[in-house]
Amino acid sequence: MYNDRVILHSDLNSFYASVEIMLNPELRGKAVAVCGSTDDRHGIVLAKSESAKRSGVKTGMVTWEARRLCSGLIVVPPQYDQYLKYSKLTQAIYKRYTDTVEPFGMDECWLDVTDSRALFGSGMEIAEAIRRSVREELGLTVSIGVSFCKIFAKLGSDMKKPDAVTEINRDNFKEKVWPLAANEMIYCGRATTEKLHRRGIDTIGDVAACDPKELRKLLGINGAALWQYASGHDLSRVMPAEFVSPVKSIGHGITCVADLENADEVHKVILELCQDIGHRLRLHNLAAKGVQICVRKDDLSGLQYQCPLPLKTQLPSEIAETAVNLFNKRYDWDTMVRAVTVRAINLVPKNVCEQLTLEENTEKRASRERLEDVIESLRDRFGKKAVTYGSLLGDLKMPGDGRHLVKMPNLMYR
Repeated sequence: MYNDRVILHSDLNSFYASVEIMLNPELRGKAVAVCGSTDDRHGIVLAKSESAKRSGVKTGMVTWEARRLCSGLIVVPPQYDQYLKYSKLTQAIYKRYTDTVEPFGMDECWLDVTDSRALFGSGMEIAEAIRRSVREELGLTVSIGVSFCKIFAKLGSDMKKPDAVTEINRDNFKEKVWPLAANEMIYCGRATTEKLHRRGIDTIGDVAACDPKELRKLLGINGAALWQYASGHDLSRVMPAEFVSPVKSIGHGITCVADLENADEVHKVILELCQDIGHRLRLHNLAAKGVQICVRKDDLSGLQYQCPLPLKTQLPSEIAETAVNLFNKRYDWDTMVRAVTVRAINLVPKNVCEQLTLEENTEKRASRERLEDVIESLRDRFGKKAVTYGSLLGDLKMPGDGRHLVKMPNLMYR
């Protein structure tokens, strides 16, 4: 006999597009697509309304192709500050029913309502109450999956859209879940799906029917996890929103609004990115012992390089200097640069001891750290741009539309 948990997965329907339609009722019932600006090369569909979806418009499609499929398509630019606002308002509704709410990006959350039933009724009743509240109070809709585990709850929220609740329980999960394609499960990406397909494993039921030892041989630890998920043995906890997972690396990247044509332009972008990295290292009281850079070329191919730092550091200037030197040493400029990401890796506590070199000028370095402390304090009081490098005052070819506010889905806590 199982004493099951009750887990919800709530997914805001066509989130960006729904917010735009709610803010501008004249768009209601029309084919709407939220698209990045063609001028800054982000001319792809970020979200689409149900009407646009019926015309064949898909997320990730370039704007001109979406317009060709849907001649009456209304294209609107993204308003990331509004999406963040309504994401928080929706989560506030969830927290009326439980304090165990785990965000998965801006538009999805898991909720553990096991202990909420005495106050609010069954999982289905809670889900229906949330669905109604989001619709009536915010003018948005959610699809909610109700199940005994996180994986099946997420699958349930995808089964009926928009504005619907679906329950997957112990009695019906084999009927509802097992016929689905294996790649419907989280962590079953394209490469994993191809490996499974070559073994004749195409559905979630096929995964469940496998010998878990064989799946582990084929896919490593991920194979064992997929078998657990498919078989209904997922015991992953729903983590509260304030939970902070251990930080393994800290990075910042951007797709530029125009190609970076030379090393000087790349240098400026890297220096700007490293200001944020240094700030976040300080927040976590961590220091980096290595640097990684990822470069996406104009032809969309990508390269990744990394190297150790001579000494652990939080200093943006040191991280940037190492990243720039690494880029200049490894990049051959066969084409221009479209996007750059810098990542501080091999993180250690800031105060951990380390062996210094005889060549290191410890007094000069300590002075730089004190200077950085003052700069950080000024930025906290007066804003990020209160103190900056003179070289960063010009056109950096970096977007300024607020997309940095968007938190992309992290890995599901397991």
